[in-house]
Amino acid sequence: MRSRILGIIVGLTLLATAPVSAQQYPTKVITMIVPFAAGGPTDTVARLIGAPMSKSLGQQVIVENVGGAGGTLAAGRVATANPDGYTILIHHIGMSTAPALYRKLRYKPTEDFAPIGLINEVPMTIVARNNFPAKDLKEVIAYVKKNKDKVTYANAGLGAASHLCGMLFMTAIQTDLVTVPYKGTAPAMNDLLGGQVDFMCDQTTNTTSQIKAKKIKVYAVTTQERVASLKEVPTAHEAGLPNFEVSVWHGLYAPKGTPKPVVDRLTKALQLALKDKNVIDRFGDLGTAPVEEKRATPEGLAARLKAETEKWGPIIKKAGVFAD
Repeated sequence: MRSRILGIIVGLTLLATAPVSAQQYPTKVITMIVPFAAGGPTDTVARLIGAPMSKSLGQQVIVENVGGAGGTLAAGRVATANPDGYTILIHHIGMSTAPALYRKLRYKPTEDFAPIGLINEVPMTIVARNNFPAKDLKEVIAYVKKNKDKVTYANAGLGAASHLCGMLFMTAIQTDLVTVPYKGTAPAMNDLLGGQVDFMCDQTTNTTSQIKAKKIKVYAVTTQERVASLKEVPTAHEAGLPNFEVSVWHGLYAPKGTPKPVVDRLTKALQLALKDKNVIDRFGDLGTAPVEEKRATPEGLAARLKAETEKWGPIIKKAGVFAD
């Protein structure tokens, strides 16, 4: 009798401590890690999709900002998190550039994560403080070449989209500029608005509202075609910088080993979020748009990550930009 009671107790204990099955997922709050400061473009995208994802999942998706080291601190944290679907990562193009930028990267982007889905494609804009003397992009190029030791270029830190765009810009015009790195896009934009720095290249998600409010000057968008929300702004190619093209994309990841049913549940929640009217409208206001459903999948994100990693690796290595 005693052994029978003991067996029942052990069985109940195992049942109480057993992990919740994927079919029951989620049963608690999900944390979406953002690798950059609050108020930046990646943070904006995270908060926009977080609300409708919470609704479809039946559990709150909260955003936690973990900045530093160009997004690698946050990515490293998620790579080693419990693969149960309760810690996920939103990251941009920096996920594909980190292997070339960092000599001692603690994770492998294409191996240590379970892709959930691609989110959006974001054009970038070449912008400057409101009283910058150049009237158009050709004048910007002429001015910065003449004043390369005085002109300051702001970016959101090593590996950030603004850093990558700036690196390509300097390569394109064959001129090195004084760069001013910040810990996130928001503080960089604040100093641009205040006139403490001269210009930068940043995502439409962070610049569109400032451009429309005429708080900063805009010279070009970095896509093949003009952006619908900024129709009056020429492409870099139109403005005098041929074949200068770069866009930023965001993706959602879980740690490697996360059960497929859990990943599938998150993918479905993402796809529903990208069809949400508020998300579509707000993305439009910010100069971006959700990707089509077939790309908001693990396969769609994995393919984009692989292609971008292969694209950026040689460019970064040729530029000789590295960090420990």
